[in-house]
Amino acid sequence: MRLPPLLSEHPRPVQFILAVIIPAVYGAVTGYFLGTSESVYLVLSAIGVVGGIGAGLDHAGAWAGAKRGVVAGSVFGAAILIAHEIHGADAEAHLPEPAILLVVVTTALAVVFAALGGWLRQRAIDKGEVQRIPQVPGPLG
Repeated sequence: MRLPPLLSEHPRPVQFILAVIIPAVYGAVTGYFLGTSESVYLVLSAIGVVGGIGAGLDHAGAWAGAKRGVVAGSVFGAAILIAHEIHGADAEAHLPEPAILLVVVTTALAVVFAALGGWLRQRAIDKGEVQRIPQVPGPLG
C-alpha cells in the first residue's frame, strides 16, 4: 500500500491549504448548490464527508485523524452555510433547525470518517504494508 506523506511532513502553508482552504472551498461550492439543486447538494455533501477518510490517511492513528475531522468538518459545514447565505436562494434540501446544527452534523461525520482513515493508515503501518510515495520537490520546497 502506498501512502501519501503525513500532513505534518508538509510545509505549514501546504498544511493550511489541505486542512482549511480545501474544505472551505469545497463547502462553499456545496453551499451554492444547496440553493440550486437538492440532488447535486446531497451528492457533494456525501463526497465531502466521506472524503474525511482521505484526510484521515494523512495522519497515523484514529485519534490524530479524528482531530483533523474536527477542523475539516467544522470548516466544511460552516462554509456550506455561509455560501448558501451569500447566494441568497431558498434551500432546495432540508436543513436542520436551527441551520447551525448542520455544522455539528458535518463535524461529527467528518470525525468518524477521518478517524477511520487514520486507523487504516496505522493498521497498514503496523502490518508493514506501507510503501512511501517518493517526495517530489514542488514550488514551495
